[in-house]
Amino acid sequence: MLYIFVFLVLLSLSYVYLKLADRFNIIDKPNHRSSHTQITIRGGGIIFYIALLIFFITSGFEYPYLFIGTTIIALVSFVDDLRPQPPALRLPVQFIAIALAIYQVSLDFPLISLILLLIVGVGFVNAFNFMDGINGITGMYSIVIVSFLLFFNIYEATFVNLDLLYYLLFSLIVFGFYNFRKKALFFSGDVGSISIAVVLFFLVYQFYFTLKAPVAILLVAVYGVDTVLTIIRRIKMKEKISEAHRHHLYQLFVDSKRFSHITTSLMYSVIQLLCCIIVYYSFQLGLWEQLLIVTLVLLSITFCYIFFVRYFLKMRVKAS
Repeated sequence: MLYIFVFLVLLSLSYVYLKLADRFNIIDKPNHRSSHTQITIRGGGIIFYIALLIFFITSGFEYPYLFIGTTIIALVSFVDDLRPQPPALRLPVQFIAIALAIYQVSLDFPLISLILLLIVGVGFVNAFNFMDGINGITGMYSIVIVSFLLFFNIYEATFVNLDLLYYLLFSLIVFGFYNFRKKALFFSGDVGSISIAVVLFFLVYQFYFTLKAPVAILLVAVYGVDTVLTIIRRIKMKEKISEAHRHHLYQLFVDSKRFSHITTSLMYSVIQLLCCIIVYYSFQLGLWEQLLIVTLVLLSITFCYIFFVRYFLKMRVKAS
């Protein structure tokens, strides 16, 4: 009954936000870098933070550092959705949020490892935000990860409070009702993509630390490989990686006019699901400490990425 109640609360609050955002003109106007063409309400991903808030209250204030970090970054990100804020404000807040998420799990690592983890975490948050560019991709991708972690937590090994996964999944499903469409009713905004990124970083780190499983990196492999190779490609093209662009693989899919937003989002989600299945069988076969499988999968994804990028780039050149 509690789960049904929480789901209904999230559904109701999402509708309230939709109306309030419409009234106060919280919108996303498309520009030359956008994959959408219509003005759409922005910030609907605030429902992810609300799910965390409900969990925090109903769980007796469990994971306080994660909650504080996510609250800070959600607030700054929502303000950024209303009026763009300078990187000098956003970046320190991202470091604070990730530092608190790391502290929530454990600091039982050498200092240099913790510094590298902090940098990777901030990079992951920004990558997740950059990948949030078409309808469905953030919601579907996150649903795959959270659903897998929920399944694993129930049937294989407990590593986190089950309710956190349930509430996050409910919020993602509610968000999907508005976003998994040809013409989305609202976008997640920075408040959504960055908030869910911090929580997912916490979950993956918690998974790794509790189960001593380096294969945990596969839980976010698709986004990770896309982002890293996009950065490498932009560096080779002598572009500033800090500037907005349209060079991600999913953007090339959509720009090719052969794939819709939803189709592209499904493709990413299915590939990520396959990576999650590999994580599951790694546990079943006792391969936690063998990095070979991680390397092979990442290399496979890399080659697929390079193949598709080259294919679509050639197609676009011919079209022009």
